[in-house]
Amino acid sequence: MTERRRKFYAWGFEDQSATPEEMKPVLDTWHRTFAVDAFDVKAAPTLDTIDMPESRIANFPEAIKDICRTDRYERALHSYGRSFLDSAKMFRGDFRNAPDVVAYPRNEEDVRALIDWAGDIGAAVIPFGGGSSVVGGVNPEINGTYAGVVTIDMWYLNKILEFDPVSRSARVQAGVYGPDLETQLKTHNVTLRHYPQSFELSTLGGWIATRAAGHYATHGTYIDDYVENIRMVSPSGISESRRLPASGAGPSPDRYVMGTEGSVGIITEAWIRVLSRIKHKASKTVTFAEYDQGVEAVRAISQSGLYPANCRLIDALEAKLTGAFDGSRPILVLGYESSHYPVDQLMDLTVDLCREFGGTPVDETEQGRNSVAGQWRNAFIRGPYYREHMTSRGICRETFETAVCWNNFKELHSSVIETVNAAIKRVTGRAGTVTCRFTHVYPNGPAPYFTFHCLPDRERMGEQCMEIKIAAYDAVMKAGGTITHHHAVGRLHMPWYEKQRPAPIGAAFTAAKKSLDPKSIMNPGVIISEQRGNP
Repeated sequence: MTERRRKFYAWGFEDQSATPEEMKPVLDTWHRTFAVDAFDVKAAPTLDTIDMPESRIANFPEAIKDICRTDRYERALHSYGRSFLDSAKMFRGDFRNAPDVVAYPRNEEDVRALIDWAGDIGAAVIPFGGGSSVVGGVNPEINGTYAGVVTIDMWYLNKILEFDPVSRSARVQAGVYGPDLETQLKTHNVTLRHYPQSFELSTLGGWIATRAAGHYATHGTYIDDYVENIRMVSPSGISESRRLPASGAGPSPDRYVMGTEGSVGIITEAWIRVLSRIKHKASKTVTFAEYDQGVEAVRAISQSGLYPANCRLIDALEAKLTGAFDGSRPILVLGYESSHYPVDQLMDLTVDLCREFGGTPVDETEQGRNSVAGQWRNAFIRGPYYREHMTSRGICRETFETAVCWNNFKELHSSVIETVNAAIKRVTGRAGTVTCRFTHVYPNGPAPYFTFHCLPDRERMGEQCMEIKIAAYDAVMKAGGTITHHHAVGRLHMPWYEKQRPAPIGAAFTAAKKSLDPKSIMNPGVIISEQRGNP
């Protein structure tokens, strides 16, 4: 459907890839870490080699047949998100759960027609933005008695429809990708500055549906903070909230839609608050002799009212593995930015606060990309492009994240690190690595993000990775954390989400879904357990 095609088995477009020169230091790290001289490289899957059944849906109404596709490429592209668990299945060639149809609506009327048609034939519907989910949110892994699965890709709903310079807001179609949104906003001399790691291949609608967190480490962390209203097409009709700066009129309809992950409808557009373009920036890296000193410094910063844009505490091992620092100390990457005033004084105050906890600013001659912060940021942004190279070599790199109150963080951190290290050794028979960084911080607690690497059995990579993740999730929940801070629920996190969610609220959500989605066709198994039963 597009001239520039997305890779069906990996992150990015077909004309994008990590170069051999870029991969060399990354692979050298894992040669040393696992004491392996050479990795056996498995070829990437091709459309000819994958296992995919025929589509169960062949006939389409005249009004939508030109926007529906059943070819192998489109069905393969929409079979998985982009976690390691997904990557392991894709490299195995397992596309048995591919959607039966992929539809590309050109406007909201097409979205309504597709949902109505799916309801008429008894097919499940999965909304698809950039497909960057790492929790199975777009995966057609559905057990109920459906006639098939229809994935609706919002690629063409990608425009700014209206701009309000007085209120500094924009009405935007939900299918716009991050870079395209910023390009269009730039013509109005404004920005959203919502930069999740998935920015290149994620959409405004996806951010809202999953309550995505952006690059701001403090203050306005979630997309929630930038949404004025939401328009959504559900099987029961169109829902559109009133556009307001704030409202105390009962439970917020926007707050309900945000986080429903396509389980009750498809977001087609939203008014968003935007910012004047950034003119002033400052960055600094601080090191600490001990990790606990860094934790206390970040807690003090989060409770000081300074609100840095960047405040990421990265443990010593992650700093080493990403090439940002030598591994002798944890590092704290700090940043401030403003549209209106210089921020150097704010940075000086924050660095002085770090000194009270033993922090030492890094005296850098290198700036930008070559600085400590720049090296880590590059590894962070480019990380998704490395996954296909690591999966093909049998290296498992997977993540999980949470949030917890400060008084419980120390217990959570130690128990999770110990649990995951033990699980890696038990499951794979050899040691791996587990690292932690803070992605976001709040006055009452941090959002720790864990990454683990290991060498699983090549034939059981996904299964062994999942064993490790189950141990990690159980440890997180036991220590008082949330099952997810910003990766969303999807299908992967459902068992723990249902334990975390109060039972009466779960019943209310189920009732709301029944009202908005009477036939239970919208993204079954996400947020609300499947309602149609097993075949």
